[in-house]
Amino acid sequence: MTPSVPTLTRRGLCAATLALALPAAMAWTDKPVKMVVPAPAGGTMDVVARIVAEQLSADIGQPVVIDNKPGAGGGIGVQALNAAAADGNTIMMTASNVLTEIPHVMKTGFDPLKDVKPVTAIARGYLVLIGAPSVPAKDVKGLVAWVKSNPGKVSFASYSAGTVSHYAGMILNQKSGLDMQHVPFAGSPPALQQVMGGQIPLMFDGMATTKPLAAGGKVQVFGIAAKARSPQMPNVPTMAEQGYPELDYSNWIGVIVSAGVAAATVDKINAAMVKAASAAKVRDRLVAAGFDMEPLTPPAQLAASVKSDFDRNAAIVKQFNITLQ
Repeated sequence: MTPSVPTLTRRGLCAATLALALPAAMAWTDKPVKMVVPAPAGGTMDVVARIVAEQLSADIGQPVVIDNKPGAGGGIGVQALNAAAADGNTIMMTASNVLTEIPHVMKTGFDPLKDVKPVTAIARGYLVLIGAPSVPAKDVKGLVAWVKSNPGKVSFASYSAGTVSHYAGMILNQKSGLDMQHVPFAGSPPALQQVMGGQIPLMFDGMATTKPLAAGGKVQVFGIAAKARSPQMPNVPTMAEQGYPELDYSNWIGVIVSAGVAAATVDKINAAMVKAASAAKVRDRLVAAGFDMEPLTPPAQLAASVKSDFDRNAAIVKQFNITLQ
């Protein structure tokens, strides 16, 4: 749902260059690091966290422990983040929708503009419309016709209420005059199980978690929610090509910390994350997993982007009357 953050400024580029030479001795901590992930194991955020954590641990010479805390639209994870000491030893790998989308339609228990600080965006994931293998349609036009021929019988899954997965389904409903019911889950993996089994026929899901399932014939892909086709799935048309230009959604995945962490520590964490994310093997693994690499942006610039996206999504929620069901 969010547009890409601006490319690196000269200042950001210098910071990134310096970070590439960051020795372990200059790491922000000499203690193990806990990386909270507000989603179940195997989901989009978890995939990025585990790829980056391995390199980060090697760079700083400390264990980086993944702590999955799904639920409440990211609120449980943020609560765990803010309950820890504000010394930078507890960080969170999150998708931007936890900050910019979900709080508009769910009581998350935190203020995304005051209670956390963005540190760096690492990768970007795109949304795709998928269906169970049993769905008798080959494109979005056929899919819409099928749903209309089964009034009140078709539902769509999402990987949590208030996420872009929810937003996209509601907008498809409204733009096509459909009556699909929304069924939220606590993360992508449990929702995908229902889609693969045909219990819930449709879902907007992240490309990273969908790509291997589509390759194995476990789900079918009807469209990519982007303006341009993805090199990850070059033969899949965009939703815009199929008459739905409004469905142009993606999220960055990156690191945030609690608001109490000192600015100097945030800068050090940013430098370490830039170094880890810039490693060739990390980039290769993220791309292979279905992500695009995100410009490595300084914290202040990323925070401004979060505020802009938060305001933009507030307008979208109002325009399409998206509410919790």
